[in-house]
Amino acid sequence: MNAPALSGADLVVDGMRCAGCMAKVEAGLGALPGVRAARVNFTARRVHIDHDASVDEEALIAALKAIGFEAHAFAAAEPVARESRGLAKALAVAGFASMNVMLLSVSVWTGADGATRNLFHWLSALIALPAIAYAGRPFFRSAWRALRHRRTNMDVPISIGVLLTAAMSLYETATGGPHAYFDGAVMLLTFLLAGRLLDTVMRERAQDSVAALLRRLPEDVRVLEADGAVRALRLAEVRPDMRLLVAAGDRVPVDGLVEQGSSSIDRSLVTGESVPESVEAGGSVLAGTLNLSGPLVIRATAAVEDTVIADIARLMESAGQGKSRYVRIADRASRLYAPAVHTLAALSFAGWLIAGAGLHQALLIAVAVLIITCPCALGLAVPVAQVVASGSLMRRGLLVRDGAALEKLARIDTVLLDKTGTVTEGRLEPIAGLPEDEVERRVLLALASASRHPIAQAIADRLKAEGVVAAPVRYAGEIAGIGVEATLGRRTARLGRGDWVGAPVAAKDGATDRGVATSFRFGAGPAHRIALADRPRQDVGAAVERLRAQGLQLQFVSGDGWPVVERMARQFGLFARARMSPADKFAAVEALEKAGHRVLMVGDGLNDGPALKRASVGMAPSAASDVGRQAADIVFFGDRLMPVPIAIAGARRTMRVVQQNFAMAIGYNVLAVPLAIAGLVTPLVAALAMSGSSILVVANALRLKNAAR
Repeated sequence: MNAPALSGADLVVDGMRCAGCMAKVEAGLGALPGVRAARVNFTARRVHIDHDASVDEEALIAALKAIGFEAHAFAAAEPVARESRGLAKALAVAGFASMNVMLLSVSVWTGADGATRNLFHWLSALIALPAIAYAGRPFFRSAWRALRHRRTNMDVPISIGVLLTAAMSLYETATGGPHAYFDGAVMLLTFLLAGRLLDTVMRERAQDSVAALLRRLPEDVRVLEADGAVRALRLAEVRPDMRLLVAAGDRVPVDGLVEQGSSSIDRSLVTGESVPESVEAGGSVLAGTLNLSGPLVIRATAAVEDTVIADIARLMESAGQGKSRYVRIADRASRLYAPAVHTLAALSFAGWLIAGAGLHQALLIAVAVLIITCPCALGLAVPVAQVVASGSLMRRGLLVRDGAALEKLARIDTVLLDKTGTVTEGRLEPIAGLPEDEVERRVLLALASASRHPIAQAIADRLKAEGVVAAPVRYAGEIAGIGVEATLGRRTARLGRGDWVGAPVAAKDGATDRGVATSFRFGAGPAHRIALADRPRQDVGAAVERLRAQGLQLQFVSGDGWPVVERMARQFGLFARARMSPADKFAAVEALEKAGHRVLMVGDGLNDGPALKRASVGMAPSAASDVGRQAADIVFFGDRLMPVPIAIAGARRTMRVVQQNFAMAIGYNVLAVPLAIAGLVTPLVAALAMSGSSILVVANALRLKNAAR
């Protein structure tokens, strides 16, 4: 019997906050008849379901709603929801309220009594209660949705703690009691919101990197009809076998085969290859590559969702999901911590009631336990160290886009270095073969200036820098993929492919052990074979030695040809792999990670995007493509490679401080909690102790101001 045909569905799921939510979504969908598998992408807040063709998408959405999750079908063009904006507003309100309530609390702590103390308590209530109602909405809504469907998540104990503290404070204020704890409630919200905002920003950046990649494709294409007419069509409507017209200077919209025309294609966006390739009828082109010199008619071989560039986007998204295991670990810790704290407070309350204490006293002790065990210091242990270290690294030319990358960077043991634009500057320059005769140099400049080809532009830049003035030639034109021709008097000049220029067979152009080459000839004069190479960054040797001194394994991974890669690998004594596609680089990183290595990928192009996302840490130069920068966790500025070992040294020092912060935060709780349970700590002292532990952690983290030494 044949197995039923499988279909796939992608749903956007709102309200997933922790590992428990993910498990509920996957288990709830997996239990449905006909569903074979359900996999949550926590970073993108999506779930992919493999199911039999008989399963209706509406049934999947209804099943999620039944367990408390709103969902809708995912559309590729769907804009990224900016949850971070709402969280930022809530954080601003909570932070403003915290500062003002704390100022009023200081007055109470320093001896205000009687009517003055009551006034300050009421002022604190007027500030804190509206702030809690507004800033606590992300937690309250999530908790209510969970409770309404008879389940819990980490927002349930958070909401109980905040509301109980606020209610107790209001009761104390209304009855003229000596203590109110509005400061503790709003401070707790402030720190919790800060953590959630950081997590949300990280997820949105991951989604942005994929969106930036897909934006490299044109929105509209020109379709060539059988009668020769040209009509505009949306990219999403392109289907295989359609004939498309791609003008010079446009990006190729979909993968295809060239039917008419010849041109030079810049494939660096997809393959990383620094030298344009010539294509003619019968050749293949990839979506996202740039048509440099001549119009092409191509026959589409894939729809946009099946192109190589779409595959890269899917690889980047799946790699982002791999990183979310760190979010899962943090959520599991929070799920265990919060219920334990509130259980401890409830037991303290019940224990004191049984021991004969009054309701009021037992409730005060329970509130003190809740406040003193606030995980603020524990929550600050990592973020504050990351912020201080990131500022220090920024002063050394390193932008840390994801603070969690410092934790992972401190543990890496393998570094993969892309060549073009990373180890090298990504700019071709002539290294041999330029003519010495002044007339030939002037004619060569005129020819090179007339072409948009990167090799010609590199030659023109060098000659202009040397003060050469272009000769007044008469241009005959440029032949796409061949070269450019002009005349001066009765003499013909050509710059381009060796066989076309008339160079000897042994001097044909192409990849050499030093880079690439082109040929130039003026009249009956000698043919000049001009060699060009991509210049390494100034300090590559020193940076490589420092990385080795840090105990790291190093490899070159490049999309360029083997001769060029081999030469540079020999120069710096590194193992190298050449002609690697984006999928090859992704697979190389994945294999190392699965073998137990922690990989730092340093690359600059779109072709490095999936590997940058899949690696434990991705790093890119500031001159990288926008997709490369979006995919990277860390961006370094300038024309040197030394920021890479500097970042690793800074990350390792940061993690030592983080470990110290954890030790102090845990030690504080070990000492303070028994005192609170024993009734030896008032809520006021608990708030002071909680704030003091946070200040201690912050002060220790400030030692990282020179983390990038």
